Amino acid sequence: MTAAEDDASPDPQAPALEVADLRFDYPDGTTALHGIDLRVAAGERVALVGPNGAGKTTLALHTNGLLRAASGTIRVAGVTLADATLREIRDRVGFVFQDAEDQLFLSTVRDDVAFGPANHGLRGTELDARVDAALAALEVTHLADRAPHHLSGGEQRRVAIATVLAMRPDLLVLDEPTAGLDPASRRELMTTLAGLDVAQLIVTHDLPMVLELCPRTVLVDGGRVVADGPSDLLLRDADLLTAHRLELPYGLAPR
Repeated sequence: MTAAEDDASPDPQAPALEVADLRFDYPDGTTALHGIDLRVAAGERVALVGPNGAGKTTLALHTNGLLRAASGTIRVAGVTLADATLREIRDRVGFVFQDAEDQLFLSTVRDDVAFGPANHGLRGTELDARVDAALAALEVTHLADRAPHHLSGGEQRRVAIATVLAMRPDLLVLDEPTAGLDPASRRELMTTLAGLDVAQLIVTHDLPMVLELCPRTVLVDGGRVVADGPSDLLLRDADLLTAHRLELPYGLAPR
């Protein structure tokens, strides 16, 4: 992938994410993505669902260059992913891994949240303000002086999101954000995500969360987008879910 000459600066009017004809092959020759197209508008919250092995996480890892496609194009806020723009793309895409501990490695929550902005040169009151805003947005200000490894799973997940939110990304990509959380922590996280004013691509098997939180769902299977539409319609299509090894929990039957 190469960047266009006129494409080096972010466009505030551009979609948060544009993926065009993305193809990815693993080293053994297995094709994981077959010409994927995907668009996420600025501020939009989109669920990415599908059975195990469908290509969801593989696609998500391409959004900030953690994997690089054999062909196709990725743009974030109008900036094309390329070698020359890789650092900027990673600033603009806040990736939150399923295991929050992978992103928390300093002695206090505040230090972890400050790490990214400080690494980009912010200092003093400007850095403090950036950190305080991210902590407040995730409702973890009271945890600022705590050691991350002493927090609960739900607390760690919210702190991990705060670390990427402090970079003021154009897009949050969250891999199974509710996995392993107890019901109260899950509810707290969903409430927090609903209140964030940033585009979100949420990779998940938690279909009840999708119905409540994400107006739009993209269903991927076999490395292809097989459905894309309003969550309430798509996830209540019993035949579609059955065909792709998904199902809603008992009590959330199709209308």
